[in-house]
Amino acid sequence: MKSDMKLSIIIPCYNEVNTIENIVAKVKNLQYPKKEIIIIDDASNDGTREKLKNKIEPAVDRIIYHEHNFGKGAALRTGIKVATGDIVVIQDADLEYDPDEIPKLIQPILDGKAEVVYGSRFMGSGAHRAVFFWHMIGNKFLTSLSNMFANINLTDIETCYKAFKREVIQSIDIKENRFGFEVEITAKVAKKKYRIYEVGISYYGRIYAEGKKASWRDGVSALRCIIKYNLFG
Repeated sequence: MKSDMKLSIIIPCYNEVNTIENIVAKVKNLQYPKKEIIIIDDASNDGTREKLKNKIEPAVDRIIYHEHNFGKGAALRTGIKVATGDIVVIQDADLEYDPDEIPKLIQPILDGKAEVVYGSRFMGSGAHRAVFFWHMIGNKFLTSLSNMFANINLTDIETCYKAFKREVIQSIDIKENRFGFEVEITAKVAKKKYRIYEVGISYYGRIYAEGKKASWRDGVSALRCIIKYNLFG
């Protein structure tokens, strides 16, 4: 895939000592001519920070270290602010999402069809690990509720994989520090009438013993954010 558009890949990171090196290697191997890799370490305390400083810093364009753990939304806010690419992609630091699918994710933007693209875990024929029935039900409930308020028809608002034209995402004032980012950004891009596309992606979900962090509390927070940013945002 060739394009003159520069790609910024933002990797928020918190306590991913077992996966961060692998993810960075896969992102670096992505066959795209112009890209920058930005990592935001959100005050990891499991050895991730040391690995970033000792092994990974020379291999990426920029690493920003938060001195306190603020949450994924705060890490993304930091990364988005300094991104210089024409397209900004969010890539989690775990192994749940495959960087090889980033070209598929950004294609609607390259084609001039979209300003925003979501990678949906609930459409398409890619591989999916079978985990957490109630997480799936909760996600579908939150997605349906968000769609009702925003008048759109997404299938997966809680997906990590999102791509934006840089001027779109940098024009949005992101308030949420944790996983409420997903709902907030959906409400705000829908209100601005940006063209949103979805593409089906694979999903290699983790269990909590493997480092999964989202919990039912984040679901409650997402519900609050749906009401806040769709009705009052």
